[in-house]
This record gives sequence, structure tokens and C-alpha cells, in this order.
Amino acid sequence: MNEIKLFSPATIANLSCGFDVLGVCLDNVGDEMIVRKSDVKGVRITKIVGADLPLETEKNVSGVAALALLDEMEADCGFEIEIYKKIKAGSGIGSSAASSAGAVFGINALLGNPFSAAALVKFAMQGEKLASGSAHADNVAPALLGGFTLVRSYDPLDIIRIESPPELYATVIHPQIELKTSDARSVLKQNISLKSAIAQWGNVGGLVAGLYTKDYDLIGRSLHDEIVEPIRSVLIPGFDRIKKTAKENGALGSGISGSGPSIFALSKGKETAEKVAGAMCKIYDEMKLPYEIHVSKINDNGIKVLALK
Repeated sequence: MNEIKLFSPATIANLSCGFDVLGVCLDNVGDEMIVRKSDVKGVRITKIVGADLPLETEKNVSGVAALALLDEMEADCGFEIEIYKKIKAGSGIGSSAASSAGAVFGINALLGNPFSAAALVKFAMQGEKLASGSAHADNVAPALLGGFTLVRSYDPLDIIRIESPPELYATVIHPQIELKTSDARSVLKQNISLKSAIAQWGNVGGLVAGLYTKDYDLIGRSLHDEIVEPIRSVLIPGFDRIKKTAKENGALGSGISGSGPSIFALSKGKETAEKVAGAMCKIYDEMKLPYEIHVSKINDNGIKVLALK
């Protein structure tokens, strides 16, 4: 096997209450990538379609993630990477994570899978560090593992995968503005009140319990953010109206997807998720703000192999 073509999915991070520790994998939104072996050692980004991103290996998140993997093992070949971007940078649905996770997944597969999917997370995190200044795993973990993921600890890295309740669907609306993760992180407070922390802990526990028990009402009650959303939401046009209308149209709950500006909602059933999507679109249509809208079931598998050569 000398070449692999793959689909690297978009993800929703934080899920309101789980800043930097919770994420979920989407099914029908993502990038395509081709990774192939080369006789020349090292990593080269040979093509990027759909985005103006650097081809220099050390300046590209996929290149940095790939180099982190190769630093841990001896390979008798090099690798070339082509990236076909479908996830816009700065959209809040894991654009950099898709490139980082896809690169390490592809190289690992061509080397005979010496690392497990969970072990690949630490390499993909280095791409996230380049993109945002923080080596967080809440996007790359669900992209690699599928379903929902909880980062119990970063030191040492300890990630728990959680299967999605079968009827859970995500709706994501992306207003066509760019909000860089590094900028969105810069507005956050470094200290929070004990009262807010207690509320947040309760919601994280409630969300995880709701996912395990398939208690959709509990999932909805737990999609509440005491800490980050009140600060970041002012950066997103129409956020409060979008969130209110999502709930009124049957969503279990909603919030900021990652660092924004995308807004997500979780719903029980595809019909409700599509109804929520229509209501969200109507608000941005009224505001005359361009947007993209996605309705997706939860992807329990993560990155998908499209072709092998």
C-alpha cells in the first residue's frame, strides 16, 4: 500500500460545558486528503485545494502533526500530502483538526498502523498547537476516534470515547465570518468564580451521564455554559436569537461550536434537526448575512478510508 485517500471529518468541540475536554464527530462535513509514500524522506505538502494555506511543512498543521509522528519512529520512506479543504479555516468546526488528524491517520496506515487511533491524538495535537497556540485535543480526538470524546486528563493524556445515542443529530450554522481560535481564546478570563465552576462541573457530569444512558432530556439540560459562552457569544452575530429559536423549534440545546463563529444545536431525530436548521437559516436570511448550514448524524467511526493503492 503506497497511497491512501481519506475523509477527515469536521467536529464540534466544547459542547457548551466542556471547554477543551468534550468533542463530537460529524458525519457528512469534512476534508478529503491523499497521503502517499515517497522515496525522499521527510514530509512534503504538495497540493492544497480550497484554501490559501502554506505549503511549507513546518507552517502547515498537517505537516507539523506528521513530523511529530515521524519523530517517534524510524521510517525508511517519506510522505507527500494533498489536502482538499471543505472546512473553512476559522469556522469553529475543526478545520485545523481535520488536517492534523488526517495526516497522522494516513501516514500511520501506510506504515502498517504501528499506533492505535488513541495514540495518534498526541501527534495531531501538535498541529492544533501551531494553529491556536494551545495543544488541545477536543477536536482531533473525536475526528480520530469517532463519536463523543472526553479528555479526562492532558497530563498524562487520557481520553474516553463515548458512543452517541442513536437518534442524536447535530445542526451547525456557520455565518460567513472568520473567527480565529487564537483570537477567541485571548478574550477568555484566566480565573473564574467557584460558583461558576461548580455549575460547570455539574453540567459536564450531566452531559456525560446523559450520553451513556441515552437520556435526551438530560443531554439538553446539560448543554449550558457558565464560563466561556457569555464572553465569546458577543463576537457572533445573532447568537442569542439563533440559540432561542433552536430551542423553540425542538432542539435539546445549542451553543458555540468550538471557538465560533459556528453555532451548533443537538436534536433528537433528523426531522427535528432539519426543522432547527430552517429556523436558524431564517434569522440569518433576515439579517442578510451569508452562511453555511449543515445537518449531520453523529459519526461513530471518525476518519473514513475512501481508497487505497
